[in-house]
Amino acid sequence: MKHNNQPKTDYLRLYEELKNERSTWTSVWKELSSYLAPTRGFFDGQIPNQGRRIDHKTLLDSDPCLAVEVLCAGMMSGLTSPSRSWFDLTLAPEELMNLPGAREWVFEIKKRLEDVFAKSNVYSVLHGFYQEIAVFGTAAFLVEEDPQKGLRCRPFTIGEYCLGTDAAGRVDRFGREFFMTAEQMEKTFGAENLPPSVRRECQENRFGRWHKIIHLIWPNSAQDPAKKDHAHMPYTSIYLTADAGHLLRQSGYREFPVIAARWEVKNASDTYGRGPGWKCLGDVKMLQKMQKTKLVALDKSTNPPMMVSSNVQGEVNLLPGGITRYNGTTDAAVKPAYQVQPDLKSLEASIQSVRDTIRAQFFADVFLMLSTQNYSNMTAAEVAERHQEKLLVLGPVLERLKNELLDPLIDRAFNLLVRQGLLPEPPQSIQGLEMKVEYVSMIAQAQKAAGLAALVQGLNYASSLASAQPDVLDRIDYDRALEEGLNTLGVAPALLRSAQETAQIRSARQQAALLQAAPSQASLPDK
Repeated sequence: MKHNNQPKTDYLRLYEELKNERSTWTSVWKELSSYLAPTRGFFDGQIPNQGRRIDHKTLLDSDPCLAVEVLCAGMMSGLTSPSRSWFDLTLAPEELMNLPGAREWVFEIKKRLEDVFAKSNVYSVLHGFYQEIAVFGTAAFLVEEDPQKGLRCRPFTIGEYCLGTDAAGRVDRFGREFFMTAEQMEKTFGAENLPPSVRRECQENRFGRWHKIIHLIWPNSAQDPAKKDHAHMPYTSIYLTADAGHLLRQSGYREFPVIAARWEVKNASDTYGRGPGWKCLGDVKMLQKMQKTKLVALDKSTNPPMMVSSNVQGEVNLLPGGITRYNGTTDAAVKPAYQVQPDLKSLEASIQSVRDTIRAQFFADVFLMLSTQNYSNMTAAEVAERHQEKLLVLGPVLERLKNELLDPLIDRAFNLLVRQGLLPEPPQSIQGLEMKVEYVSMIAQAQKAAGLAALVQGLNYASSLASAQPDVLDRIDYDRALEEGLNTLGVAPALLRSAQETAQIRSARQQAALLQAAPSQASLPDK
């Protein structure tokens, strides 16, 4: 193992800088965790396997947590559904797909990527990822090579990690704290790389103590594409103990292995994002207070505070059928101190209004509509009319997720599989060409529905003009229109015949039509 000459204190200082930048966000994250995701977050020096108490005096109404789950499920099924295809691969430009073997190779690459995603833990990690980004505005996970399944993802929760960005606002630095026992450290890093105290624990079979470890990833200033060793890779990765800064491992990555996405950022200097949870935190607090007020009103109306006469003997018995002895003859012995008659109908209406606001902030109505909609019985214009306005609100968020989640995930998975030899070699005709990703998920199709409606409307307009001037249809490239429409609907490009095959089929059809239309050449006998 090669270690560079950088002092270990520099590693710790780098991590402290990342932590200091994160510190201004932590207080809000704690509140968001308490009110919207009580099982998420890693704060205040927690250690593994330590139970976390949920404050049910604060969480009196679970509707905000349900709204988070709806958004999470909607993003999962609408953006990266494990049960249907959500991306396609093609060459850029698309005309190159007609090269020999190109269409079959691209289709095979897509199927292998889908198989690896299904076998690995990608989809289980993405479910938690969507919950984190909805509540806290930032989410991250690590994608690494796995010998059995091709790749493996390591999920993180907010407060567990730190991020850093470059001048363009892209996340390119990562640090986190985590815990391992002496036995786990020995299996992971090797006994020869452990500090003496931890090595002694292993020798004495003392494995109950947790050790805090720091993992750092940052751009390598000494990278050299001509060299393939870890010291010259684009990104440096180091593990060290948090107490003494003992270096456990130093390695590198060929691409940034952390998928870190933000819901939205105010400017390029913001490292962390803000999500729907930030916007509706005040509404959530108000909802919990309104529920508490309602419960107090119900409690007082059913069990009001009482006034007790001085002539009452012993204690007041408020149980059904209970007897309280009283010596007086004029005033009542026990009576309510005041009458409580809450307007529960108005209170419930106010609570429901706040619930609706919170659900709207988490786009619950949009995702429930998308998931229950039957597209087979609708025209493209109807789809566009119902979804375009609502999806316009989600447009910037989905574009950011495309750039910070989907594109990096597919790129990282593709590169890992190539290096493991799990993908076929491209045909000679397309080697060195660029491949691009097209997203065909439910949400992507709904966003494209407006484009399909415009295409259909344009073709119908051309047909109406053709009734007066048939030559106008010569201006329409119907083959291109078919391709554009099928792409909008999410039909895989590999299912279309190549231009050469299409030309052969049309030529054969024309020849058959000519033979059928030709007059009979049979000669009649002379008379």
